[in-house]
Amino acid sequence: KSTYMRQLALVTVMSQIGCFVPATEAVLPVFDQIFTRIGAADDLISGQSTFMVEMLEAKNAIANASERSLILFDEIGRGTSTYDGMALAQAIIEHIHDQIGAKTLFSTHYHELTVLEDSLDQ
Repeated sequence: KSTYMRQLALVTVMSQIGCFVPATEAVLPVFDQIFTRIGAADDLISGQSTFMVEMLEAKNAIANASERSLILFDEIGRGTSTYDGMALAQAIIEHIHDQIGAKTLFSTHYHELTVLEDSLDQ
């Protein structure tokens, strides 16, 4: 999942700057911004846990994205407890869907969240 998301981010950037895209055919929109949260790492120098880094990056995307943005989130909520992580992931998905409307690729290990596909308007 993470590799696919990285690939999508790179192809999108390459397309937007006019580079060759390694595909037989590609039709990609122009995004005003691209936000990514891929990989898990803490920031020991500034004293930030994996969870804190994850939340700050998610906050940046949510605060600045528009309906013309691309958001790529990989495993949001994995830096905390299962219940809290799942609640955060669901809240973020619903906020992006209901308030922002950005094109979003959101991977998760919370299988319970797959029901959102049926409950959220396409």
